[in-house]
Amino acid sequence: MKLTISRESLLKPLQAVIGVVERRQTMPILANVRLVAADGGLTVTATDLEVELQARTGADKLERGGEITVPGRKLLDICRALPDGVDIRLQLDGDRLQLRSGRSRFVLSTLPAEDFPVIDDIEASNELRLPQADFGALLDRTHFAMAQQDVRYYLNGLLLEVGADRLRAVATDGHRLALSEIEIDGARTSQQVIVPRKGVLELQRLLENDGEIALAIGPKHLRARLDHIQFTSKLIDGRFPDYQRVIPDPKDNVLRADRDALRRALQRAAILSNEKYRGVRLEVTADQLTIQANNPDQEEAQDEVEVEYQGTPLEIGFNVTYLLDALGAVEGDAVEVGFVDANSSCLIHAPGVEQTRYVVMPMRL
Repeated sequence: MKLTISRESLLKPLQAVIGVVERRQTMPILANVRLVAADGGLTVTATDLEVELQARTGADKLERGGEITVPGRKLLDICRALPDGVDIRLQLDGDRLQLRSGRSRFVLSTLPAEDFPVIDDIEASNELRLPQADFGALLDRTHFAMAQQDVRYYLNGLLLEVGADRLRAVATDGHRLALSEIEIDGARTSQQVIVPRKGVLELQRLLENDGEIALAIGPKHLRARLDHIQFTSKLIDGRFPDYQRVIPDPKDNVLRADRDALRRALQRAAILSNEKYRGVRLEVTADQLTIQANNPDQEEAQDEVEVEYQGTPLEIGFNVTYLLDALGAVEGDAVEVGFVDANSSCLIHAPGVEQTRYVVMPMRL
């Protein structure tokens, strides 16, 4: 392997893939990135065995092709430390990779490329093309409800459900649920897969506001192609709960409020809520909402918000963080909160918008 490449051309793919290079590894090769010089360019691959990222860039001069793995973070740190606009010469010399730029010279240890684990064919059942901005918004509206390190491992991820003309994302941690969907075309078959939490967060980092994303969904992997980056994630092998059963259908007890006014009132009350349980009590009466919070120090907060409500008066407790997360994800100036009774979950969404809904379970106070 022998090539010349500009600093910026090498830095960009390294920054794109470095997120999956763990600092502490059980397998030494997972701390490395795989470099493949071929077809006038350089392909950089990193993996943690759950998520694989591959980025391609052009080389100014490719004299000899080849492949090798080198320590990822060290290579990135070297590139960052070099001045802007310089050229970098990479040359494989035995089991060492030499890197030269101007008067600087670095020699990096290597491991064989054939030992590097790569995911080849994912046997895709569905292949979809959609705008990156739409898919990014779908993840933004739901990802926060994913569980973290829950023993119910299937909750530590995001359900992607492919239908005939829609793509739906659902996340739940057992206390709240977020659901959103967008229209698509080109789905070959209905499919449900669970993308692990790390894969979702890494994908969010890569998505931009313009351009398209090509999604390929197989039985065990999800693959996404964006411009010069290929993302592949293993899927969680488990059965996602029947989320339709927990979505309430409030008929008459529907509160309508200014979203920002409600958010700010909840934030103020949350200051004096119990730091561990984060509980607030909502007292809903005709056209008025009273929010109360207290803590073990006998401190109290109370806030009143003007709302539109003509349903049954009720008192109900919620984790204020869950309410604030849902209100933060609702788009628009107004919000509707539907109640069944004082012991049932509430349904939060923008007025007239059924594509994005949030469910929050009540808590005893």
